[in-house]
Amino acid sequence: MTNPTIYYIRHGQTDWNAEFRFQGQRDIPLNTKGQAQADENGRKLRELIGKGEEMDFISSPLGRSQETMRRIRLALGLPPDDYQIDERLVEISYGDLEGTTLADLKANNNQLHRYRKANAWRFQPDNGESHEMVLGRLCHWYNSLERNCVVAAHGAIGRVLRYHLLDLDDQEAARFPFPQDKICIIREGREEFV
Repeated sequence: MTNPTIYYIRHGQTDWNAEFRFQGQRDIPLNTKGQAQADENGRKLRELIGKGEEMDFISSPLGRSQETMRRIRLALGLPPDDYQIDERLVEISYGDLEGTTLADLKANNNQLHRYRKANAWRFQPDNGESHEMVLGRLCHWYNSLERNCVVAAHGAIGRVLRYHLLDLDDQEAARFPFPQDKICIIREGREEFV
């Protein structure tokens, strides 16, 4: 399909998000606020697409994205577990940094913290991935789409998708604070957050 419309929803908040902790591929569940964010995004999506019967619903394999997708589908009046899981949407790996807070990184390795800020797109933690590395698997996923879709995934995945589809500067894209309480609609080379 040429230029499918994507309704991209970052999973709701987890305790690790609230603590500014590198989460990556650790399977941390939604907290109460994150559950409420997912429910509200589901209500907003229902106003935008109805039941979305002509769309695909695709989630990252991580539990926080799957719970977000189930809550969205319930809000749409759809069977909660009837969606696709795509491994290519798994969050970026922060490798050895997973579990570390941003404050800890700054306090214990300020040089690495400064390097990460200056090189957000290409920064690769030990045993982890960079945004640039994620681009390959995400492009492969995007090129496989056959129709418009609702996606529940992650902040870094959303940043890379925006970079790929909106012709953004790589550093600007990698630094974008992807919201958990909004739906990002990407169509025809433009985005809208609702």
